[in-house]
Amino acid sequence: MAANLANCFRLKTGIASAMVKYPIGDLIAERVRMMGIKSFYRYFEHNGVNGPNMATIYSDRGYGVRASVVFYNRANEAGAQLKPGDFDWDEIFSEGVRWFHSGGIYAALSETTGELIIEGMKDAKKAGAITSFDLNYRAKLWNIWGGIDKAQEIMGRIVENVDVLVGNEEDMQLGLGVAGPEVESSSKLDPSTFFGMIGKVVQKFPRIKVVATTLREVHTTAPHSWGAVAWIEGQTYVSPAAELTIYDRVGDGDRFASGLFYGLLNGEDPQEAVNLGWAHGALITTFPGDTTMATLEQVKAFA
Repeated sequence: MAANLANCFRLKTGIASAMVKYPIGDLIAERVRMMGIKSFYRYFEHNGVNGPNMATIYSDRGYGVRASVVFYNRANEAGAQLKPGDFDWDEIFSEGVRWFHSGGIYAALSETTGELIIEGMKDAKKAGAITSFDLNYRAKLWNIWGGIDKAQEIMGRIVENVDVLVGNEEDMQLGLGVAGPEVESSSKLDPSTFFGMIGKVVQKFPRIKVVATTLREVHTTAPHSWGAVAWIEGQTYVSPAAELTIYDRVGDGDRFASGLFYGLLNGEDPQEAVNLGWAHGALITTFPGDTTMATLEQVKAFA
């Protein structure tokens, strides 16, 4: 998220993260600096054998009828050891902060990471920031230590502090315990199912001002139909639909969110903000990897 907002949308961004003092950590820190992201690290010493480690991610783009696969190695991950009190939020926010973001994957890593998100969000709100959260419910992560009940408890407490929520129908049902629709949509690009759940979400979490997600119909690994929708302060917005030929689909959801956030931060019309997110998410599928290579001009032209 920070990389895309810095690289494509030319905003000043920062990350609060664990960092391990070993070669893989050095490589990651160098890439963060190269992207122009300000870092606030809680450092860990590696024991030379088994960690703690920086998480590593392996991606197979797939081809034709062979689906893409993303595999994570989070063994003894330093980030899972972070806890409330590890960051001086007053110092981090001392030069001003406009937006604070986190997500459900990080919340699922351990019993302390969700508490750290809540701490950061509360301090960000005190500093005047908009807060956002991507639900990203991942059963494999939650099942390691808490299961679905713990996921709904922790993410519910997080979302109580959230202004902008990103997540699809399944995320809302499994991550927040919001009842799903009685009738499923005939098309994955039909927004009616998503919009049908918004009232229940907002009733349960009245602080929320924006709820957004992407829509996708997967035909094979390469041809996808692509769209995006958002509920913004009581009004609904739907992007155009696009037929994409996918080069690499990893990260398109985050790229949608970063474009949407940019539009909202930049004071764009809500429909234009949704279209910017949709366009950025579409363009990222034409590049390898999960960080953007698109330019702001390309995004605006496609939107």
